[in-house]
Formats: sequence, structure tokens, C-alpha cells
Amino acid sequence: MATILDQTHTLLTVPFSTDTDFTLLADYCDRFAVSLIETDDPAQRLALCGRLAACLALLRPTLNDPIPPHLVDSLTVDTLPETSPCFAPGFDLVCEYSETLAQLLLSRALSPLAEKAMTGLLAELVWYFAAELKAPRWIRTADGVKSIEEVAA
Repeated sequence: MATILDQTHTLLTVPFSTDTDFTLLADYCDRFAVSLIETDDPAQRLALCGRLAACLALLRPTLNDPIPPHLVDSLTVDTLPETSPCFAPGFDLVCEYSETLAQLLLSRALSPLAEKAMTGLLAELVWYFAAELKAPRWIRTADGVKSIEEVAA
């Protein structure tokens, strides 16, 4: 599905600042990321990436702040959600991401601060990847060997 120019243009001009609620900034980050993946236009990708970086820069210093009172109700539910957000790409994507990060680090094109962050990300991804590859897949039961997924379901 291609990004519609009008939606992207609107997204590129949406105002946000240090006064913008973190929930709205998170929504903008989500929309920037979706549009970034969907567009093939290099200029739009650069603009969207810049807007995403600006949003993330505003979010970072507030991550440990208390939830503002006016947002508490919107983040409160009566029943537990069936699912929670999780990062669970397939092995192939984690390997691709790790390989790409390693190549980026080898290019020495990053600032020292960005290189440190990308090295940390690469390490976290590789640790996750290795742990997932080495994780048990089957369990011995009274009924014989079964898939852990089958028993857990």
C-alpha cells in the first residue's frame, strides 16, 4: 500500500513541541514509522525520518516522568488487555537487522555517540537472536516429545 501524498504532507506539517502529551508524541512516532516504511520517495523518507527523530528527541527526556493527571484516565482500563505490545520479529528479520547494523558500524559513517547507541542496539539484538536460536523447542511429556508451543497453548 503506497502512502498517499496528502496524508504524508499533513504528517510532515503536524505541530508538536515539548508541551505535547507523550501519548500524542507516541502516536506521531507510530504514524511517521508507518509512512517511512510505505514511501519510496527519498525526499519524503528523509523528511519523515527527521520528524520521527524530532519526536523521539522530545520523548526521551520525559520517559521517567510521572504520568500527568489528565492522562491517567485514558491509560486506565476495567479489564486486563488480552495482549501486550511486544517486539517479536522472526529470526530472519532479527538476523537481517543485526547484519545491517554490523555493516553500518563497519562503514564508520556514524558520530561517536550514534556509534555507541548502534553498538548497544546491535548487542541487544544479537543476544536476543542467539538466545532465541538456542532456546528449547520441545518438551518430554508422559505422552512423548511435544512442541513447547503445543503444550503452552
